[in-house]
Amino acid sequence: MESQGENKDVVWLIRGSVKTPPFSASARIEAGILLRMLQNGEILAMPVSRPMPSISPHCHELRIDDSEAGKQWRIIYRIDSDAIVIAEVFQKTTQKTPKRAIENSQKRLRLYDRSSGET
Repeated sequence: MESQGENKDVVWLIRGSVKTPPFSASARIEAGILLRMLQNGEILAMPVSRPMPSISPHCHELRIDDSEAGKQWRIIYRIDSDAIVIAEVFQKTTQKTPKRAIENSQKRLRLYDRSSGET
């Protein structure tokens, strides 16, 4: 994990947040720590984060193992120059990322880019 020394805002493009429930308290804390690391400019890699270029450039998936609740959570995010943009949060139930999660993320990011003047 590499640090860029930044302090970016987190922009949530979804209603809701990472909270208990449905996340267990330990999973919520883990997600918060990982998001703070991203805000501080750290570049995360497997096993906690993997690139998701099929959604958008600079898009990744945070992988939260909620063993306390027996669940796997995913947070799809994009690293922008000024913010960490959260496009989707979902419970992982299959090997493959659900098509709905990919499409929702792409749509939300397009709308965000249009409204913020990004291309």
